[in-house]
Amino acid sequence: QVQLVESGGGLVRPGGSLRLSCATTKTLSRVYVMGWYRQAPDKERALVAHIVTGGYTNYADSVKGRFTISGDIAKNTVSLEMNALKPEDTGVYYCQINNNWGQGIQVTVSS
Repeated sequence: QVQLVESGGGLVRPGGSLRLSCATTKTLSRVYVMGWYRQAPDKERALVAHIVTGGYTNYADSVKGRFTISGDIAKNTVSLEMNALKPEDTGVYYCQINNNWGQGIQVTVSS
């Protein structure tokens, strides 16, 4: 059973930065997608960013230009660099690698 371990969340002021990281507890033989999702209070879980085979990335419109996803397929790790954070970025962030999900990590943007 593969588990994903997330780290890097916390409380930050508007305009600040955070970096989320995620790694698997067991190396996967093949990785075809790595991504981050966010569930804001009283909202459904939604895609923030992902990387697919070939290195192609996709971002939610609300984070374009502020967030950067990076991944290492060989190491089964994926990170999300978040800059210029806004209160609306608050939520639980979930890591996804293939069909595996992390437990979620809280990010709170507040003054």
